[in-house]
Amino acid sequence: MADSKREIERKYEATAETRLPDLSRVAGVSAVAHRGVSELDAVYYDTEDLRLAAGSLTLRRRTGGSDAGWHLKFPVASGIRDELREPLSGTLPSSLAGLLRSRVRKRELVPVVQLRTARDVHHLLDAEGALLAEVSIDTVRAERLTGGSATAAWTEIEVELADDGDPAFLDAVERRLRKADVRPSASPSKLARALAETAPERKPDKGAGGRTGQPTAGDHVLAYIRHQTEAIVTLDPAVRRDLPDSVHQMRVATRRLRSAMRTYRKILDRGVTDPLGAELKWLAAELGVDRDQEVLDARLRARLDALPGTLILGPVRGRLRIWSAARRGGSRRRTVGVLDGKRYLALLESLDALLAAPPLLPAASRAPEQALPRAVLREYERLTTRVGHALELPPGHDRDLALHDARKAAKRARYAAEAARPAIGKPAMRFAKRMKDLQTLLGDHQDSVVARDALRTLAVQAHAAGEPAFTWGLLYGREEASAAAEERELPEVWKRASRPRLRAALEGWAPGYA
Repeated sequence: MADSKREIERKYEATAETRLPDLSRVAGVSAVAHRGVSELDAVYYDTEDLRLAAGSLTLRRRTGGSDAGWHLKFPVASGIRDELREPLSGTLPSSLAGLLRSRVRKRELVPVVQLRTARDVHHLLDAEGALLAEVSIDTVRAERLTGGSATAAWTEIEVELADDGDPAFLDAVERRLRKADVRPSASPSKLARALAETAPERKPDKGAGGRTGQPTAGDHVLAYIRHQTEAIVTLDPAVRRDLPDSVHQMRVATRRLRSAMRTYRKILDRGVTDPLGAELKWLAAELGVDRDQEVLDARLRARLDALPGTLILGPVRGRLRIWSAARRGGSRRRTVGVLDGKRYLALLESLDALLAAPPLLPAASRAPEQALPRAVLREYERLTTRVGHALELPPGHDRDLALHDARKAAKRARYAAEAARPAIGKPAMRFAKRMKDLQTLLGDHQDSVVARDALRTLAVQAHAAGEPAFTWGLLYGREEASAAAEERELPEVWKRASRPRLRAALEGWAPGYA
């Protein structure tokens, strides 16, 4: 496993004549120690079409300095990146290659830019001699290695926060630099600047005037699909690194993508999108193996923790832990195996192909305020039918199934409104919020259904082992009561989601809708 660290830094414009101001006057700094000049030589790798750069990822092989080796950086926020490091070797380590697979796929990684940097390093130290930040004046020379041999040169100041440092300290350093007329860099990284300043000149296409006019319904739907596709690709390495909530977020992106293809079927040809939808459903199911068990475990542990100790009879916690481990065993390896598989990579290629040559239908050329609300209304009516059916059924298994179907319809209506929001604005946002409220209630109910099934299984196992089943039965009863309370609350939540004013607003989006 590669070494990982959170890199928090800021970059500033400089010239060869730039000198650092007296940074010992920054609050908290007791001394500024000059650490000398080091020579760094870094070769940056990417695909020929710069897929890593498009995702703000950087991959380099660097010699010189104190951290020679392979470095892979993922963006976290402005000025914040996660850096993974592997020792220097002749070829890209497999641990880093796997994290790039969702973007690179079968494409070759080639050297694109070489940066040679003379780094003049200064350490800002506190009263105890601990490092607060590293400040360096970097004299950089960049050479393009593919697509030409252009060069560029510049000088910049880089301020990197020490590990576990307070980001507010960088604000204090910046105030001091600004007083010395040192301004932030317009480029987020050395690589981005090198690529921009050494890019080959593009000749304009003769007679290519581009499209004119307002964005169409198809433009909006494709933008949403592009956004969700990018989310899947971006979350892939986070899932491989087992970062918190990454599996859940990737699963949500696959569901949003599939939902959009189904909702906007009058804009995109179903002959193309239906097979993709089937593959997205498969991917969501694979990702759900670990996530669903994680949610269930958390719910059962919380229910158990809420019980007085006098009501916990037998080795309840141990049985729950063993049962959970057995169900989750190997699930993470399975998830990574799915992401490494041909089927998943083929899905990503198919999504790229759809975006490159979208299968647009005639309705795609309509104004978004005409076509998109109609699609949302169709989902709303579908939801109305399912909720009405569920409310007509008596409590029990059939109603549980009907409420689960209603939950899926609420989610689809919510996603439809979210996709329409850039074109429709506040009405879509308000509608999506109401659908989320309904979806949350129905989701809690479904979680209770799943929990009761698990509790029954645990009670049977405990009984067979000669253990008391009392606690499992008690938890079952509490889940049953929770589900009944949610069913009693449903009519009021649905009333808020389906009130006449909301319906009128929806129909106001789409005049003449029938």
